[in-house]
Amino acid sequence: MKRFISVLTTILFTFLCVCDTIVFSEEYPEISAKAAVLICADTGEVVYSFNAREKLPMASTTKIMTTLLCIESGGLHDEFVVDSKAIKVEGSSMGLCEGDIVTKYALCCGMLLPSGNDAANAAAVRISGSIEAFVGLMNQRARKMGLSKTFFVTPSGLEGVGHGSSAMDMALLAREALKNKIFCEICSKERMKVRFGNPPYDRWLKNTNKLLSMYDGVYGVKTGYTDEAGRCLVSACERDGNKLICVTLNDANDWNDHMVLYEYGFRKVHQIQLSLPDDISADIVGGTSEKVRLVTEKGTYNVTTFAGNEDDFTYMVLKPPFMYAPVKEGEELASLRICYFGQELDTISLYATENIETVPEKNDSENTGKVKKGLFTRIKEFFGRVFSN
Repeated sequence: MKRFISVLTTILFTFLCVCDTIVFSEEYPEISAKAAVLICADTGEVVYSFNAREKLPMASTTKIMTTLLCIESGGLHDEFVVDSKAIKVEGSSMGLCEGDIVTKYALCCGMLLPSGNDAANAAAVRISGSIEAFVGLMNQRARKMGLSKTFFVTPSGLEGVGHGSSAMDMALLAREALKNKIFCEICSKERMKVRFGNPPYDRWLKNTNKLLSMYDGVYGVKTGYTDEAGRCLVSACERDGNKLICVTLNDANDWNDHMVLYEYGFRKVHQIQLSLPDDISADIVGGTSEKVRLVTEKGTYNVTTFAGNEDDFTYMVLKPPFMYAPVKEGEELASLRICYFGQELDTISLYATENIETVPEKNDSENTGKVKKGLFTRIKEFFGRVFSN
């Protein structure tokens, strides 16, 4: 009996050690993806990387860019009739039919939740007049963002010659898109009630991103699949205020791989509290004071980083060349750009700390009742005094 207990204890101890190794190992995770990356959402620092800069097809994760441009184009709640040719497209759909009345907001929901190719094409035509023109807009924005391995051929992600991106580029694109509150709100929903049709009526759209319900803290972003690209997934997750973005391309085990990478990543990152500058001032024209002190709302800024410290962050004050009185305490007058190694991290508002009134006009009592002399007369008198001396 004692020998049995001893053997059983040894087996249990060995099992616990193995489990401990699986769950808490600091070793680099091995995953199934052809390419993957894990970055800090705040700083863009790479926490994990595997073939992250290789250009590959990225399927419907393309719709991250399409949706972002759609949101930024404005008029999200204006109704219009979808283009009948644009919505005739293969693959996943939000269910648009010829003659349907929609809004851009509904199309954004249709792209990010059920991954509607019809929604992507309809948005492209509405914004740019044609799919080709909109694709040009997508590539222009990609260049502006520095996405060097990204080239778009379709707004939906259906394959075209040269259509592709890298895991790193897609992570940076997601990081930019998640700064948009509307985008972030939509992609975080498992289900949404959306109104469209002819006439429009309410219906429910379901998100293809199962990770939203599989892993605590996930708040986006987009799934994708084609035969050529395989399973693609861009996700974002927050834990204890720390935010990470994960991308896998061509990964048959993507749900599990993202969870493994998040477990690894959250052990590697840490949060620091930046003490923002408190000696910022601005010149005021025409006021009872020539300067006004500016402060941020909180005075501190929390940021998640992989390897950074407070000395790696710099600040730039953005303000108009002239500010005029009157100024009210609490009025937003300028902004503070926070940079990490020279790259913009965030921009926050700067507020006035005091009231500054306008300087009252002075009355020149000595000139009251006197006729104002002309410019020529004053010049003549000036030179007369000079030569008389």
